[in-house]
Amino acid sequence: MNPKSSRAGIAAALMATTAAFALTGAAVAQETFKIGVVTFLSGQAAQSFGVPAWDGGKMLIEKLNAGEAPAPYDTKGFGGMTIEPVVIDEAGGATVQVQEYRNLVQRENVDVVVGYVGSGDCLAVAPVAEELKQFTILYDCGTPRVFEENDYEYVFRTAAHATMDNVGLARYLKALDIEVETFSGINQDYAWGQDSWADFKAAMGQIYPDAKVTAELFPAFGAGQYGTEISALLQGKADVVHSSLWGGDLQALILQALPRGLFQRSQVAFSAGDHSLPPLGKNMPEGVVVGARGAYGFMAPESELNTWWKENYESTYDVMPVQAPYRMAQAILGLKTAVEKAMAENGGKKPSSEELAAAMKGLSWESPGGLIEMVNGNGHQAIQPIGFGRSKKDENGEIILDDVIRFDARCVNPPADMKGLEWINAGFPGAKC
Repeated sequence: MNPKSSRAGIAAALMATTAAFALTGAAVAQETFKIGVVTFLSGQAAQSFGVPAWDGGKMLIEKLNAGEAPAPYDTKGFGGMTIEPVVIDEAGGATVQVQEYRNLVQRENVDVVVGYVGSGDCLAVAPVAEELKQFTILYDCGTPRVFEENDYEYVFRTAAHATMDNVGLARYLKALDIEVETFSGINQDYAWGQDSWADFKAAMGQIYPDAKVTAELFPAFGAGQYGTEISALLQGKADVVHSSLWGGDLQALILQALPRGLFQRSQVAFSAGDHSLPPLGKNMPEGVVVGARGAYGFMAPESELNTWWKENYESTYDVMPVQAPYRMAQAILGLKTAVEKAMAENGGKKPSSEELAAAMKGLSWESPGGLIEMVNGNGHQAIQPIGFGRSKKDENGEIILDDVIRFDARCVNPPADMKGLEWINAGFPGAKC
């Protein structure tokens, strides 16, 4: 799909939506649109992901309900309907989340569910959404397996999966002319960590074909203590250390590895590490390669929408938005676009799950992090651009990201007809870099 034609399609859909609202605005204004929002509000993933994500979602929903967002999102609420969020804590594991999901749908009667950071939670909830025929947006989780192993009618993911993170990271190392003869990895022992390492190792095999792996470490999710793993990484003396750790696990690794000299010994690269910058502040070591699972924060493109988003988030919370709030925002803006597209096609009524699914399939929309395109997973899986940078202290001693490079969506995401790992092992056929 051509980005220019995508933008033209967005404009046409919005014109049709405006016409429909002119006929039905008074009736629609009396309705509410109920969203079940699921994200970590407690536990080790809350500080870095869940709470900032909901902070971003809450602020954005308030602005949308007030009609204060910039065009093309300046229609109040969703097509005149007031957005009503019902927020659920993602803590507790997949079994708990399946029950919470059923409660949202069957007791709270939400119109849509938007949620899930954990890859295991996404894999568990998706089949239940299909069973209940409930339109659902997965806003964050990274495992490629969701749509590579299953076909869904009602489930969509509005952010790219982890193949993008790790292909982009290998390309970034090459773009900076970093010499890599050896590399190692420390990743959490569940779907996210295993898939991330598999993709990075395969991408390095294509981009640095002579590089050798010296250590492959898989601590448990939530382990918190990494003395043994840090010793193994130091002993391995790899040129590059890759990690997809996130949340409290990532912060713990950084703080424990810093005094032992790991960041001086190896080029450490965090595929999803930008969320650690605000909580660590000046404790973040310099020279670390940092990804954000998209073009977010320091890596975000210049646009009126991104400027508005960052200024409002920073003025509200006194901190820069990073990947979690960006991803929540792009999910909500995508949902708004789908709702209003469906309303333009059904005469201005609140859309059903079936109508929303039809509207979201293959949809494109602008986000603060760039153009989001639902082109993979039979139109249910997003692709997007991604950025990377290296940590550096500015003149005030604050950590920023330098050497920022962004990669186009079609450079780092597999084509619609190939699985991520298959695409990497085939040598990235069709990649446009």
